[in-house]
Amino acid sequence: MDSSATPIGSNLEDTQPPLSILYVLDAFPVLSETFVTNEIRAMRRMGHRIVPFSLSRYTGPCQPEDEAMKAETLHLADVSTLRAAAFAGMHPRGMAAALRFANRQKGLRPRSLLRAAARVALAARQQGCSHLHAHYAHSTAATAIAAAAIGGLTCSFIGHGCDIYGESSDLPLKLASADVVFATCEDMAADFRRMAPAVNVRVVSCGTDPERFVPAPDAGSNGRLLAVGRLVEQKGYPVLFDALARLPADRRPVVDVVGGGPMEQELKQLAMSTGVGSSVQFLGRMPNNWIAQQGPRYQGFLAPYVVCKDNDKDTSPVAVKEALAMGLPVVASWLMGLKESVNASCGRHVEPGDAGDLADAIAWLAGLTAAQRQVLGAAGRQHALANLTLAAQAAGNTAAIREAQAAKARRCAA
Repeated sequence: MDSSATPIGSNLEDTQPPLSILYVLDAFPVLSETFVTNEIRAMRRMGHRIVPFSLSRYTGPCQPEDEAMKAETLHLADVSTLRAAAFAGMHPRGMAAALRFANRQKGLRPRSLLRAAARVALAARQQGCSHLHAHYAHSTAATAIAAAAIGGLTCSFIGHGCDIYGESSDLPLKLASADVVFATCEDMAADFRRMAPAVNVRVVSCGTDPERFVPAPDAGSNGRLLAVGRLVEQKGYPVLFDALARLPADRRPVVDVVGGGPMEQELKQLAMSTGVGSSVQFLGRMPNNWIAQQGPRYQGFLAPYVVCKDNDKDTSPVAVKEALAMGLPVVASWLMGLKESVNASCGRHVEPGDAGDLADAIAWLAGLTAAQRQVLGAAGRQHALANLTLAAQAAGNTAAIREAQAAKARRCAA
């Protein structure tokens, strides 16, 4: 296996001085994007200084535990345009490099990108940050790359799903321009290398907290199945309803669906029209505390994700890893990072979009005995502890960023 695409740093004790990183985010903190706030907390537990910086001012809901991060987030609108322009003028070589990148990319107006990048670069200088890290490969990645050029910093970004496989923009250029790019799974890393053979890519899976999401063996099973995810196309809910409809009514389990989204009314109507309305309970959005408390009581977890019409897809869903950490057997599509998160010791894979295959897997999951569920759950938790933790994610991030900074220092000294 190519060493550039293997998880790194997960077993290393970091004894170097802490990093100071400006996180470049589009909106923050967002209710459904707990993978960002989880990562920030994990990096801070390693001793790093993380400064969240949002390109837009977000006023929507977030997880209760993320309210404190909302208060500390810096915003693009609060950085002086005049001071940023003066700062950029003091770094002509960096500004020239940023201009070359801005003129090559097509996703943003070059002038708008440069103005935003100058403000981010100034904020990073004011905060004493030496590295910029962006979530998603859209405007955040472009801004971080241009800002790093202006300020003489290193930068990275991580891809998630829609930004890579749905509505991507200038992706080969961004891959070639960042100091390091994070992929959430091996398939994404391979796709990155096909688009930009010289990309410095590292696989660092979005992890979970096994101390928060834990089994509750004494609680027993409530006999129902759990599905957690936004009510959007890539979660595969229509396929799930089709699969349930294929099962005899007396063998059809109840599935609790946690999440909200734009397809809510459409999916509720679809569940009724396919005859499974009584077997699907839409619980709406729930905080992470609810998942941690109630999750272990379920018989199993369903992740029947699919590839959208525009090719968007989930790449490394955290909800699946939380389920494994809670000791739930998982049925998941054979898709992207789900291939690595779920294996035969802790669950079962199905073909994406295959309702018949999913129906067989649901019948298997619903029919597990308590002993079978315990064996599968224990294996899943052990897999999560060994490979899917936030601590491993933070260590991988740290090692890759340190390597990128060391490589930049060598280039500057040459």
